[in-house]
Amino acid sequence: MTDYKFQVNLGGVIDLLSNHIYSSPQVFVRELLQNAVDAIVARSHREPGFRGEVEIELPGADGSGRPSLVFRDNGVGLNEEEVHRFLATIGQTSKRDELDDRRSDFIGQFGVGLLSCFVVSEEIEVLTRSSAGGPSVRWRGRSDGTYTLEAVDAGTGPGTEVRLRCKPGSEEHFEPEAVVRLARHYGGLLPYPIRVGTPAGAERVNDEPPPWEAKFEDEAAERAAYLEYGQRLFGVDFIDYVPLSSRVGEVRGAAYVLPYSPSLAARKTHRVYLKNMLLSEDAEGVLPDWAFFVKCVVNAHDLRPTASRESFYEDEALAAARDSLGRCLREYLVGLAERDVPRLKKLIALHFISIKALAAADEEFFRIFVKWLPFETNMGTMTLTEYRREHEVVSYAPDMDQFRQIARVAASQSLCVINAGYSYDHQLLLKLYEVFPGVRLAQVDGESLSRAFEYLTLDEEEEAAGFLGFAQTMLGPYRCAAEVRKFEPGDIPALYTETGEAQFRRTVEKTKEVTDAFWSSVLDELNRAPEEEEEAGRLCFNFRNPVVRKVCRVEDETLRRLSVQVLYVQALLLGHRSLSAAEMRLLNEGMLGLVEWGADAVEGWIQ
Repeated sequence: MTDYKFQVNLGGVIDLLSNHIYSSPQVFVRELLQNAVDAIVARSHREPGFRGEVEIELPGADGSGRPSLVFRDNGVGLNEEEVHRFLATIGQTSKRDELDDRRSDFIGQFGVGLLSCFVVSEEIEVLTRSSAGGPSVRWRGRSDGTYTLEAVDAGTGPGTEVRLRCKPGSEEHFEPEAVVRLARHYGGLLPYPIRVGTPAGAERVNDEPPPWEAKFEDEAAERAAYLEYGQRLFGVDFIDYVPLSSRVGEVRGAAYVLPYSPSLAARKTHRVYLKNMLLSEDAEGVLPDWAFFVKCVVNAHDLRPTASRESFYEDEALAAARDSLGRCLREYLVGLAERDVPRLKKLIALHFISIKALAAADEEFFRIFVKWLPFETNMGTMTLTEYRREHEVVSYAPDMDQFRQIARVAASQSLCVINAGYSYDHQLLLKLYEVFPGVRLAQVDGESLSRAFEYLTLDEEEEAAGFLGFAQTMLGPYRCAAEVRKFEPGDIPALYTETGEAQFRRTVEKTKEVTDAFWSSVLDELNRAPEEEEEAGRLCFNFRNPVVRKVCRVEDETLRRLSVQVLYVQALLLGHRSLSAAEMRLLNEGMLGLVEWGADAVEGWIQ
């Protein structure tokens, strides 16, 4: 059996980099900065105290009229053998060999960064000289996969110079304004001077350290510096900041408290750096899921980047760093609770969902914050502290539809009910019962409310008896019982309640209407009811409602039937129940029937 070597199609690799791995052609600036910084770091390992620098020049158009670009560093450089080994071998990198024990000090790890230059240039020229001695070497690589190499007497010191000539269609990336902007964008936090020389003069792009690297005279100066930095980065006037740090991953940075409530569906993205080089402005997974009230900027020294170097690799180190950063946010909130309650209340008013999410997961945090958390009730929004001051029992509806159905009925009975249908609210109320044993919880629904409805007098029962019997017969096929009681508010004609089993079956019936024959038969078996099952639903007519009282006195069977149909379906809609196909037909027949009955009555009266 013969061994063969893989053949690499350089054009295919370049297409992979430009269209699939890297998000934009402009990352070539980042890759060249990264290589320059890594070369400086490598030389500083060999020469303690060495101070490196990076220069970028825009010498203008060459004889062909195309603009060019030069990146120059005074780093470790390469000799001829190293050029063959590292520049001409895809996936090979100098960080894996003699400096392997210090590999984590380098930004680049994959050996493909230089290829990104082929996205904007058809040829890459590298002039380099090793700090260990030897002549300078000029390497020219072309996008067709060929290269040339020659030793030259350039008369330069150790370091590397990369020269690119713009290929047609990439001119925008060689504009002086674009190069300055990209150099500042990617290298603004790098610790070595980066200067860009343009026709207008030289400009340093990284002369201001981030606030977590600076020292301040007092807390006010620190706060002003952090908030100004956040505004400059994100263009938002944040209401507060939180210093972030994690020993795992050697992460430092800042989280900024948003001045608005973000959508829960919005992507939670942040600005991240690796060893002071910008990776991404849209990185996800940096903070815990509950921390959607902040936007952060962080610099990590020991987290693993993906191959595109535009995000961090999801591994145990990132998970541990994320937990540590989450603890910073938690401690910030706890600190506000101890020393600045007014600011805490302002924050909770904007970001109570984030606080609720953390409280649901953290019992100690829950004990501290639950008293300030707002809940919607049928008598307005209030905190649990305000609620419990007026009510011994915490009454709640577990879902949104149920709350909407019973809100007004409960209010008429002076019963304050919490809407626990929002994210985390039901979980928090159950946790309230677990953490504070003296708390009494009561789940409220239409069935429990109806137990307090007033019974009819004997005369009223006699008046409603005929209508009630008729309604029982009509609603039987829908497994719904009927009764007549008196309750407030009087403008609600009927209240429908059903068991949890009935709610499940209603959902199954609705699903059957949009599925195929096979799954419909499966759902039929799942939804098969026992032959002697009791009524699943109950429709309580309100005798205080003027329409119901009139219908009870009606003797016309057609009008009674149509009235029961419409009142039944209206009660379903009031409870936000989805209507089955049969119930939709019932609604249409009832509405059209009432119109027809009314038209016939008017026509008979005219005649």
